[in-house]
Amino acid sequence: MTRIVVTGGSGRLGRSVVAGLAQAGYDVIGVDRCLPADLHRGADHRTADLTDPEDTRELMRAVRPGAVINLAAIAIPFSTPEHVILQTNAVIAHNVADAATEAGADRVVMASSPTVLGYGAPAGWLPPSFPLTEQTPPRPWHAYALSKHVAEQVARMYAAAHGGGVRYASFRPCYVIAPEEWQGAPTQQGHSVLERLDDPALAAPSLFNYVDARDVTSFLEALLERMGSIDNGDTFLVGAADALARRPLAELIPQFVPGSEDLAAGLTGTAPAFSIDKARRVLDWEPARSWRTELRVPAGLAAAGPSRKGPA
Repeated sequence: MTRIVVTGGSGRLGRSVVAGLAQAGYDVIGVDRCLPADLHRGADHRTADLTDPEDTRELMRAVRPGAVINLAAIAIPFSTPEHVILQTNAVIAHNVADAATEAGADRVVMASSPTVLGYGAPAGWLPPSFPLTEQTPPRPWHAYALSKHVAEQVARMYAAAHGGGVRYASFRPCYVIAPEEWQGAPTQQGHSVLERLDDPALAAPSLFNYVDARDVTSFLEALLERMGSIDNGDTFLVGAADALARRPLAELIPQFVPGSEDLAAGLTGTAPAFSIDKARRVLDWEPARSWRTELRVPAGLAAAGPSRKGPA
């Protein structure tokens, strides 16, 4: 049985990943600075200060994981001073990769973010094309996005340094929706999913991207199984198969991204702005959940959408 360390195991995404991997039969150890209030009984839980290299090494030496998934980070842009976000997230990425490698892990996965692509930049932003892919040039404009770009480069650096002996990868999860948030619990930005659908201006800053936390877990399972056959240090976008919007993004994105009319013209039907074709092709992964299937709407309110089919 593979032992997997999940750092940031108490977070919005981490809770689902720890639970999902444990249910799938892995020996899972969730790591965070504090123990979660709702400990998953199928997993072990440890505390560590991952900004401290020696504390991180002691943890990895003690548990000797076969694989490590690094989700630990300050997860919200501008939630603390910029230099703190950059320093914290970059140091954690390096410490975890270094300690995991030293302890003998053969697979190390870094959580990145689609924000590395730079959408929403105050100076203006237009991509070469839509949908956005792993080939879209990164243009981070705040410390959180930059720290995630650094995390990707940490994975590539260790892949270069350790050849094929240890496998590294990064993934960019879209706006994570935890299971309880489909029932009306606040999302990361404080709004409900229904509010984000009702007011496109709320989801527009993220270009209407989202992903169910359980689908991220299934992606990670597929990634861990196939890391030996992919390019070492590779990066994947991970999102839902549709957009978090009731209207086509060909109509919505030009309202919020000046000059994008022609670029977004192909985003018809329910097509998202972020492509997951690489994960489909390389890992044979497909998200199983959509807001159309998961959202629970209070009595008296409608969750009507343009279609209940997949993306056009």
